[in-house]
Amino acid sequence: MKIERRAKIIELIGQYPIETQEELAERLEKAGFPVTQATISRDIRELKLTKVSVDGIHQKYTLLQEKGQDLARKYVRVLQDGFLSMDQAENLLVVKTISGMAMAVAASIDNLEVPGVVGCIAGDDTVMCAVRSTGEVPGVMARIDRLLKEE
Repeated sequence: MKIERRAKIIELIGQYPIETQEELAERLEKAGFPVTQATISRDIRELKLTKVSVDGIHQKYTLLQEKGQDLARKYVRVLQDGFLSMDQAENLLVVKTISGMAMAVAASIDNLEVPGVVGCIAGDDTVMCAVRSTGEVPGVMARIDRLLKEE
């Protein structure tokens, strides 16, 4: 069932500009795949789906398949599109994002392998990045700032 459901997710995000997990769950249920929010969240993470800006206002889920430099550029673009601000809290970096973009921004930071970042946890509009030490946070912030300014 999982393989069929995930194939359906890829099909649905290719057909429709799906913006939220709730919208994806509704479309899956209409297609005969009843799901929970936890299942949707896990599928999104394991399929490595991310959100991209459609028109500067709306986002949609998409599947990132490219490798190497093209993929890195896409992760940088997702970071740039979703980022609002960042602030240090001891050895944590708190990143504020556009509503609904935290998961995509967290995936971008994780996949860009920012030195010093151990991992990220995302909510709706906030990402908590665990940094190895308090002293490394300014360097992480500087690296993210450079990524935000990339063309």
